[in-house]
Amino acid sequence: MSDTLWLDKREARTWRALQFMHLRLSAQLARDLAEHTSLSYQDYVTLVALTDQPDGRLRLFELARAIGWEKSRLSHHVSRMGERGLIAKEKCDQDRRGAFVVVTKAGREAIKAAAPSHVAAVRRLFLAEVPYDELDNLADIFEAVLNRVEAEEKPCPGQETVDPGD
Repeated sequence: MSDTLWLDKREARTWRALQFMHLRLSAQLARDLAEHTSLSYQDYVTLVALTDQPDGRLRLFELARAIGWEKSRLSHHVSRMGERGLIAKEKCDQDRRGAFVVVTKAGREAIKAAAPSHVAAVRRLFLAEVPYDELDNLADIFEAVLNRVEAEEKPCPGQETVDPGD
């Protein structure tokens, strides 16, 4: 492994700070949602992706791509959310094998009720520590990294092809 270009102190500090910030921030946001709402963090992320769509619907593979989950994990989560009435599956007229995941009225009401406390937590835990004039710089960096990750994404083992029938 003599060819390995190890991180220098500055790179390692930055990388570890990002890793631990992400892990601990996500955990705290999840605890905050659980304390103030009936939604899990995963529920919230799923509902955000759906409510960001004008018609509140995405195919399962599109939703999986949007939130970065494996289809099998998302399929199980969608089933649990469906049992709670937050989302539903609707047939896709263009492809009879597939279905849309659709946010329900109850799902819209749940995210509308959860959003104020979640936004307050995001402001308190993240935005309060970031100078406002640095937000565009951070967003540019985050988007560049996301673009790189998406360009290099490979399917998970056993999911080499995305089946639009989902």
